[in-house]
Amino acid sequence: MPRSRYKSLVDSFAADIRAGRLLPGTRLPTHRQLATTEGLALVTASRVYAELEAMGLVSGETGRGTFVRETALAPGSGIDQKAVAVGMIDLNFNYPSLPGQAELLRSALRQLASGGDLEALLRYQPHAGRPHERASVARHLRARGLTVEAGQVLIVNGAQQGLAVTMMALLKPGDVIAADALTYSGFKVLAEALHLEIVPIPVTGQGPDLDALEKLCRNRRVRAVYSMPTLHNPLGWVMSAAQREHLVTIAHRHELLIIEDAAYAFLVENPPPPIAELAPECTVYVSGLSKSVATGLRVGFIAAPLDKVPALERTIRATTWNTPGVLTAIASTWLDDGTVMQLEAEKRKDAQARQALAAQVLAGLRYISHPSSYFLWLPLPEDARADQIAMELMHEQVAVSIAEPFAISVHVPHAIRLALGSVDMDTLRKALVKVKRVVGAYA
Repeated sequence: MPRSRYKSLVDSFAADIRAGRLLPGTRLPTHRQLATTEGLALVTASRVYAELEAMGLVSGETGRGTFVRETALAPGSGIDQKAVAVGMIDLNFNYPSLPGQAELLRSALRQLASGGDLEALLRYQPHAGRPHERASVARHLRARGLTVEAGQVLIVNGAQQGLAVTMMALLKPGDVIAADALTYSGFKVLAEALHLEIVPIPVTGQGPDLDALEKLCRNRRVRAVYSMPTLHNPLGWVMSAAQREHLVTIAHRHELLIIEDAAYAFLVENPPPPIAELAPECTVYVSGLSKSVATGLRVGFIAAPLDKVPALERTIRATTWNTPGVLTAIASTWLDDGTVMQLEAEKRKDAQARQALAAQVLAGLRYISHPSSYFLWLPLPEDARADQIAMELMHEQVAVSIAEPFAISVHVPHAIRLALGSVDMDTLRKALVKVKRVVGAYA
């Protein structure tokens, strides 16, 4: 087939989609039907659809076919914060805040201003943080069930930078890293930016399929596994003690590095011990204060085996040099005086209240969540498409995340994630009513 004819077919489909002549959700002919109708080789028909998919105009779904996408929906809905326009009710991102937190900050700044350490905060800080601040984090982590010393702690600019530092320092381009087939979208973006090959671990209702991980490690040279054992984002599970032991056994057998993301772990009361407590020699634990305190307080921390600390410290030096001294000083004070523990307890109650509200409003819809989490996962009815649902909700002034940014497997489920922690309760109720109405229309 001459290139001009092949390109004209792609252009024709693209023009029809953009002009609305092919509506979102339209099922296109199968590859074989297109080849027969247009007199193409099957491989060429497949190439036409592949190019349309690369343009973001269609999506191919295993066992279902090729469908026209909702092109008015912002690309990467669930990752790009700019997708949430002014006036939208934001169920896309979580930035939970409690009444009185601004006054806490005002008081902390006054206390800092009256102290005698201000001049020190104007200078460069040690790359991993000042020793007394690292000790504050270590004490906090011990209260969470993780036994670490100050020398194992590195302070970073939020948990996301903690993940970036860990992956940059301890992995190299081309390395294979395993992660749950549905996982934190920020990890996915980061792994792709660092040219790491992500391979999916199938998920079950209770956690990752660890037998599948074992098989994967026998067939591939997997270098690391990324895990959220305590409050998985977006599926809300908490891995059992037995599952954690199983993962550790696999890691030891195949010499895996475990990256434990504990950003939401504070929301779970009395969870099993962190994986880093079970396997301290091969686990890097990453968390921070963005969710437990405030997203604007960009203070995170890494707890790592001592032999990995120098590489992590060099990477901090090469990227940001150190965390901002003022923010870290405030965070350290709040860790020491119990403010962080108090806020964590209050936010657990807040998340539980929001989950109770969701259960009430969404009654009759099937969804997946944890009773103390700030999000829930809503699989859609068989005939519903996530991009169409998200677009309908956008017209209702509600922004949600679709499944695509969280999926690392070939099959992307039709589901949406609802973040519950960014609006007041009355606004949340109104938004959930709209979600119930839009999704319920497909049931």
